Amino acid sequence: MSPLSQIILLSGGLDSVVNLVMAREKGVVLLALTFDYGQRSAVREIGASRKICEELAITHRVIPLPWMQETASSSLIQGKGEVPRLRKEDLSDMEKTRKTASAVWVANRNGVFVNIAAAIAESMAASMVVAGFNREEAETFPDNSRAFLNAVNASLAYSTLSKVRVASYTLEMDKTEVVRAGLAHHAPFEEVWSCYHGGEKMCGVCESCLRLKRAVSGSDAEVRLKDRFS
Repeated sequence: MSPLSQIILLSGGLDSVVNLVMAREKGVVLLALTFDYGQRSAVREIGASRKICEELAITHRVIPLPWMQETASSSLIQGKGEVPRLRKEDLSDMEKTRKTASAVWVANRNGVFVNIAAAIAESMAASMVVAGFNREEAETFPDNSRAFLNAVNASLAYSTLSKVRVASYTLEMDKTEVVRAGLAHHAPFEEVWSCYHGGEKMCGVCESCLRLKRAVSGSDAEVRLKDRFS
């Protein structure tokens, strides 16, 4: 039987990095894709992803999507408003997290990423696109959910002749469970970039940073990330 051939959507953040290291144990990783859509953290995401791929001997490609920067109103995009700041206790307040999710929402971002990756996957005879979804963020970001994954796969069954599928090895995990999986699969936590901003260090107060900090609390990953935060 031929090994499972996979293309990874790699942002350099916790979920995508853990999916990358898990994918290497499930089969062959042909390519990791990082998208530059004008996000504030683009340089950091690309740098983190490139370094991780170099360490793991995986081919890495950056795909620019300038039109997304032009059309998106999300505060994730450079020059498009302020990124919300939260406190750790706010992560349990669904009303607040729905508002912050709305502020950073980029229309159809995961849909665009998955479809581009599926086209490349078919051209490379890869059978699967792997994305960093998780059930914790699926509560406020529906494009992280099983329903989204199932809908995308139903569509790809028609739009790819080879019926490329999308999967996520962390789909049913919360962030703490993702961290545990990363530790078990020797993820390079020292290189992770999970911040909405692109500063010298991760800001520690955006929602993405706070979820990462909460998830690694008390684990070896916390020690390995301690110099990454402001």
